[in-house]
Amino acid sequence: MHYAYPPRKDSAPPRFVPARQSRFINLRRSRAKLFAVAGLFFIALFYLLTRGGGSRHSTRHAPSGKPPVVIVTVIDEEDHYSAHYLESVRENRIQYAEKHGYKTFFPKVGDYELKGAPYSWTKVVAMRHALTKFPDATYIWYLDQDSYIMNPALKVEDHVMKPSRLEAMMIRDHSVVPPDSIIKTFAHLKGQDVDLVLTQDKDGLSVGSFLLRNGEWAEFFLETWFDPIYRSYNFQKAEMHALEHIVQWHPTILSKLALVPQGTINAYSKSAKGEEYRPGDLVIRFAECEKKSTKACEDEARPFAQTWMAAFRNA
Repeated sequence: MHYAYPPRKDSAPPRFVPARQSRFINLRRSRAKLFAVAGLFFIALFYLLTRGGGSRHSTRHAPSGKPPVVIVTVIDEEDHYSAHYLESVRENRIQYAEKHGYKTFFPKVGDYELKGAPYSWTKVVAMRHALTKFPDATYIWYLDQDSYIMNPALKVEDHVMKPSRLEAMMIRDHSVVPPDSIIKTFAHLKGQDVDLVLTQDKDGLSVGSFLLRNGEWAEFFLETWFDPIYRSYNFQKAEMHALEHIVQWHPTILSKLALVPQGTINAYSKSAKGEEYRPGDLVIRFAECEKKSTKACEDEARPFAQTWMAAFRNA
């Protein structure tokens, strides 16, 4: 067996250093090492923020506002709605968008890989897709297929998202999840700081109609909402309960959220669980009809289809 040679000893004896001076020298050396390590850490952090992991945020494209709004509606062709009804939903969005210079986006259930999660999660992926597809849009509006836009005169950026309008109507210091959640909406939130607009019904937050301001925060929000952990929790109401969870546990999300009266963007046709539609409201939703049947939804929607078509012709 071979052994390494021992290190060669220096022929000169080591210089004698008093114990007190030795401790001083060691302390000075340890401090120098500490400062060196700290300096390397901050240099690395600066690099990551400016050249590495933070580069996506620092160079993100600023939306130009063309189009001002994109309307996203996920179409479920597998849910036994008639082709006539689904076409009326598409035409409703298209006519409204053309009037105001907006765009529409109609992804389908099944377009995205959800890895076993319920199909209702499609809306979250569709919103992420819309941010990529329309990088210059100012706002993305998600609106379920169980609804019609009823008032063609109302523009989203004025009727809802204008800062002074938001400040006048947002519901402040209010339980996020009714009736008595201890987590409440911010009392002093400014309209210009709002990036997410939601409504509540008596069950909780509604995800059938909501507005999102395009930007870095929107990307963060959707990535958080679609986290695999939340999709795997098996929440009773899937993405809706996941949203309520993250709103209550993430102040970064709550700080950008405004609750507005339900009739602003999410009035119900008839329901004991929420605010009912009144003529002049922007939207009507047939929110509970699917519990009966898709035919019940179409029957409930039929008279309102005639109403919106007449309103758009006369606009």
